[in-house]
Amino acid sequence: MKKTLFYFQKIKNFFHLINALLANCWYGFPSKKITMVGVTGTDGKTTTTELIAHILKKNKKNVSYISTVSARIADKEYDTGFHVTTPNPWLIQKLIKEAVEKKQNYFILETTSHALDQNRVWGVDYYIGVLTNVTHEHLDYHLNYKNYVKAKEKLLKMAKIGVLNVFDKSYSLLSQKSKDKSQNYNSKVKIIDHFSSLTVFNKLNYLAAYKVCQILGLSDKQIFEGMKSFKLPKGRLDIVYDKEFKIIIDFAHTPNAFLKLLPEIRRKYLKDNGRLIHIFGAAGLRDDKKRSVMGEVAGKYGDVLILTEEDYRTENFYKICEQIEYGLLKQKFVKKSYNLINQNDKKIYTIIKNRQEAINFAIKIARKNDVLVLTGKGHEKSLCRGTKEHPWDEYKAVEIGLKKRKN
Repeated sequence: MKKTLFYFQKIKNFFHLINALLANCWYGFPSKKITMVGVTGTDGKTTTTELIAHILKKNKKNVSYISTVSARIADKEYDTGFHVTTPNPWLIQKLIKEAVEKKQNYFILETTSHALDQNRVWGVDYYIGVLTNVTHEHLDYHLNYKNYVKAKEKLLKMAKIGVLNVFDKSYSLLSQKSKDKSQNYNSKVKIIDHFSSLTVFNKLNYLAAYKVCQILGLSDKQIFEGMKSFKLPKGRLDIVYDKEFKIIIDFAHTPNAFLKLLPEIRRKYLKDNGRLIHIFGAAGLRDDKKRSVMGEVAGKYGDVLILTEEDYRTENFYKICEQIEYGLLKQKFVKKSYNLINQNDKKIYTIIKNRQEAINFAIKIARKNDVLVLTGKGHEKSLCRGTKEHPWDEYKAVEIGLKKRKN
């Protein structure tokens, strides 16, 4: 079975390569006519991508970009599709050409390991390649961590200059050739002095953006001035309600993202006897090895956990929850029927399949000083149930939950 899947993937990758070749020829290899910056990594790609673009734009540079959230070419915004970060080769080349025609100087392209491994970005002439980190994710596809790192490293090999995070464990697995042509970002830059309110994980994203903009010729003053007006992308530590309790929406969907996000939320926002109520799930037909780890991390920092749907696709939803539960049990969490949960409960979890109902319930039981965090969907506009995509808006779901609480 594994051998069959291996050969199927090889054929698929060859198909993408042919499409990338044809797309480059059709659009005239447009990336050679613009300064390309690629950003890859498990976590932090979108924030780093949009931060680089924002700094450049604030310094009167013509810049376009493609991120997980959207594509912005000059002043026009495009939706890149459901659950998509790096689009197909034809759309990539089309958008780069459009940027060139609109006299853009820079193009920032968020680049996934899948896009690199599958040859979807073949022919893109990267000037700078950034690797933010490589943590536990996509091992269903890459099979092991080493393969995952090597897929990410392809961006560094394609780029003329690499930008590396020396704090990440992936650094030790990168080839010497990649390290030799790369510049590292580290804590010597006094980001903390300028932006003391930043979370720990966003400091690293800011350091990466700083190094890229420095390479592109901007001064420290220009970079820091640009950073001051930056707002995190939609669905990234987004406080959407802040009255008697807080509600935060975040796209976090990996163990590392949980590990970075949840303790920061406890540290910055929880006070008095407030509880951290966390609503989350795990995607179906994706890396199942991460699920118990996500449960363990969520249990370490959360008080009340509500397991719910997050694109379960054709997998059994309750099987996904069962795998998450292994981690929760390690943290001594107790399962409780949602109709028996009260406003004083801690170290308990429940399962509510329908995501809207899960959010409604979390808001219903919230008390003064609680913090509700919704992870996994963020900016996305659909939920995949079975083989169909259903419209979804995490922000509207919160509005619905708040209205029901008042009634």
